[in-house]
Amino acid sequence: MSIVRYALCTDQTMSNYIVSARKYRPSSFRTVVGQQALTHTLKTAIASGRLAHAYLFCGPRGVGKTTCARIFAKTINCEHPTADGEACNECASCRAFNEQSSFNIIELDAASNNGVDAIRDLTEQVRIPPQSGRYKVYIIDEVHMLSQAAFNAFLKTLEEPPEYAIFVLATTEKQKVIPTILSRCQIYDFARITVPDIIQQLQHICEEEGVTAEPAALNVIAQKADGAMRDALSIFDQVTASSQGNITYQSAIDNLNVLDYDYYFRLIDAFLAADVPQSLLIYKEIRDKGFDSLFFVNGLAQHIRDLMVASTPQTTVLLEMNADVSQRYVMQAAKLGPRFYYRALDLCNTCDLNYRNASNKQLLVELTLIKLCQIVVPPEPEPQQPLRKIQTQAQQQVQTQAQQQVQTQTQQQVQTQQTQAQTPAQTPVQQQAQPSVQAAPTPPAVQPAPPVVASEPRPTSYRPVTKRTVVAAKKQTDQPAPSTAQQPAQTGNLRNNPFTIQQLMQAWQAYIDQNPHEILTISSMRTAQLQQAGEALYDVFVEGKAQIESIESNKSKIMTHLRDAVGNDMLALELKVRPTTEDHRILTPREVVEDIKQRRPDFVPFIENFQLGLA
Repeated sequence: MSIVRYALCTDQTMSNYIVSARKYRPSSFRTVVGQQALTHTLKTAIASGRLAHAYLFCGPRGVGKTTCARIFAKTINCEHPTADGEACNECASCRAFNEQSSFNIIELDAASNNGVDAIRDLTEQVRIPPQSGRYKVYIIDEVHMLSQAAFNAFLKTLEEPPEYAIFVLATTEKQKVIPTILSRCQIYDFARITVPDIIQQLQHICEEEGVTAEPAALNVIAQKADGAMRDALSIFDQVTASSQGNITYQSAIDNLNVLDYDYYFRLIDAFLAADVPQSLLIYKEIRDKGFDSLFFVNGLAQHIRDLMVASTPQTTVLLEMNADVSQRYVMQAAKLGPRFYYRALDLCNTCDLNYRNASNKQLLVELTLIKLCQIVVPPEPEPQQPLRKIQTQAQQQVQTQAQQQVQTQTQQQVQTQQTQAQTPAQTPVQQQAQPSVQAAPTPPAVQPAPPVVASEPRPTSYRPVTKRTVVAAKKQTDQPAPSTAQQPAQTGNLRNNPFTIQQLMQAWQAYIDQNPHEILTISSMRTAQLQQAGEALYDVFVEGKAQIESIESNKSKIMTHLRDAVGNDMLALELKVRPTTEDHRILTPREVVEDIKQRRPDFVPFIENFQLGLA
């Protein structure tokens, strides 16, 4: 008998249980959470009697659209509304509404009744006036689910309903409602409920239910709800059932499969210390708890974003969390700088984009953690110090060899000058080609030094191109001596050897011969004309803009080739369109014949002998 009595009591307790989302559903405008501005507007409209015939409530799920529609319908039918625009909850209409037996409120779920027949039935009901009360309110939920035909059938009734009929449409996707419906409604946009508002409501429910909850636990529930009060209440019931009336932070994150933000704080500390092993071990702990790596990466990016927001007092208000947790973010954000935030967010975003295509996802995440450890304290590569020693030794050896070569060549040149003093005088061209002795330039640190050859003294101004210089350049080219590009006269690190336009044209043609695969570029180069415009500046005349674009596409490569060929880094080219003076006027047939006679006089006897002419 006792067993049966216990079973009956248990069934009765379970049957009387009502979920929080229904039990604490607002019944007045003042109890609506997070929509104060919107509810104030509705109460003002009711108090002033300025009621529209159609309303559209739109916004995310669980923010109170349907609830406000019911409160609105209840309030406009209240027989004794309060001074602040609320329903009295005492009149017959309010009692019928509270008992869910009012005939003045008709709800239609457009998700399951989205055809033309459902709208026609609704239109027939609109013709029947209310038996009691002033208004009949038709609430159509998820109105965006109506078909195109149903929308069209509903247009006329929505535009000109009877004076006692008011339509309240609710939707989560306003963009799917046709414009003709939107233009006939007053549109109210419901905002997402903020985390502090959700926490305040949950604390009120905890007091009503006799449940103890840690503020951090309620913050986790509010964050998980993502701005939906209905979702927050459902999560609250789930956590309350598992924690037996004592909601702790640990129980909340365990039941909701939420990653503890303590892991992220530890990771940031590891990044600051450049502790790669510690960051990898923390990542292993997270994987061992069963969390997905992509979920971890997105959580880390959110944590870094919150730190960036907490770094300045002006943006701290953007942290949607309680004061204790916010203070912890502020304290850690003080250790970081803007460079860390920007670089870290970029790395996390790159990891998120590449995660789905990565064959080894764990390695991708670990590589991202290693890079994050190197932001604050970039490591010094170990092989760099020995490499510097090797480079220094190589530089010293090359310099010693260069000095020895200079001394040897100097002695040889002195002997040559003594020999030439006993021979007949040389021609001016030969004297110009005779090299003089200069100090050897310092060779590069890493590259092997080329044979040091005494170069010709650099002139103070650019020499004009004359016949004598062309002959001298030709003789120098015929000799098996090193080319000008191989023995530059350097000014610091820049080569500034003199060259002729013939040498430049030879280098120009050499590039054409060496790059036959660059069809557009070399075809434009073949028709181009070079003309000297300054000391080392040359104009390149081409046919049109298309040729300029084709040469510009490879100009850096062309300039490198030309400068190496002539041994002058000061060389510059300017592309221009060749000026034309041709007459592009369309000639008549008779003018064409006359033009042929002028250009080809040998055709004149042919034309006259055969009596060719124009009709």
